[in-house]
Amino acid sequence: MKFTNSCLAGLSYTICALARPLERANNTTNASSLRDVASVGYATMNGGTSGGKAGAVINVASTAALEKACAQAGPAIIVVSGKISSPAKIRVSSNKSIIGKDSQAELAGVGLLVLKQKNVIIRNLKIHHVQAKNGDAITIQASTNVWVDHVDLSSDKTHGKDYYDGLIDMTHGSDYVTISNSRIHDHYKASLVGHSEKNVEEDRGKLHVTYAYNYWENINSRAPSLRFGSAHIFDSVFVNVNDGINVRKGAQVLVENDAFVGSSKPLYTVDATGSAVERDNDFGASDMTAFKAGKVKSDLKTGSFKSAPYKYTLQSTEEMKKTLPKTAGNTLSF
Repeated sequence: MKFTNSCLAGLSYTICALARPLERANNTTNASSLRDVASVGYATMNGGTSGGKAGAVINVASTAALEKACAQAGPAIIVVSGKISSPAKIRVSSNKSIIGKDSQAELAGVGLLVLKQKNVIIRNLKIHHVQAKNGDAITIQASTNVWVDHVDLSSDKTHGKDYYDGLIDMTHGSDYVTISNSRIHDHYKASLVGHSEKNVEEDRGKLHVTYAYNYWENINSRAPSLRFGSAHIFDSVFVNVNDGINVRKGAQVLVENDAFVGSSKPLYTVDATGSAVERDNDFGASDMTAFKAGKVKSDLKTGSFKSAPYKYTLQSTEEMKKTLPKTAGNTLSF
């Protein structure tokens, strides 16, 4: 089932809302630098997200070295080489960039926790099989300005649904977060925005999150699930995702140019309080989408979040289905 908007023509076009210059506003794997700053989405706002750009480069190849570098004061660019596999939950302090040197950089069973921090970049890493006792693959709590880009996040679905926690969760009033160019796959509960229906005082007016140019595959639920926040989800592909974008407890989403293949519930709500605006999405053959023929189906309301407060580039769903399998994930080299 394909939805189109006749007022938006062509395969690629730019939305300008409160225009803000970007260093790079698409999902191509151009030459990358260790000192890149956030280039798309909410992470470009509130002063932007530069991570450890102003600091020295620290090379790490062990859990202990990574933990030490992430904990130190001041800005730093932490470059991960090879596979780090001693299970742990590593706290990341403010003004850090944690970057995989190449496609071989891997955290196996090692979760990253950004707790009450600001200005953090996590980029070009494969993070997988983080058991629940070590949290999510990436946990962002009570933190602002976080850019997660070109990561590969996964576990497996052979264990029970609670053996692992989330792949990337944003909770406790986190704000100005972008997840971009990433591969999120093979997991039960992928991504959560807002952890509790009782957390309204901390979350209200926060939890601004952008999901851009991501490839979701073989996910059972939370792709993503949102409470209270405002999420902009665009130019992404969802393959074999059972329960997709779940909007509840007053959350709002703007969903644009996304493609769903084999997804039973691409966009829906469980409590009738979520709302959405959708444009130019391909929901595939699903009859379970909340929107059908331009009208609201089920309890999901049409929202007021109609434009994002930053500049971004949109591409067609067909183009995304061709390019994202090649570009999403830890595909960069430095």
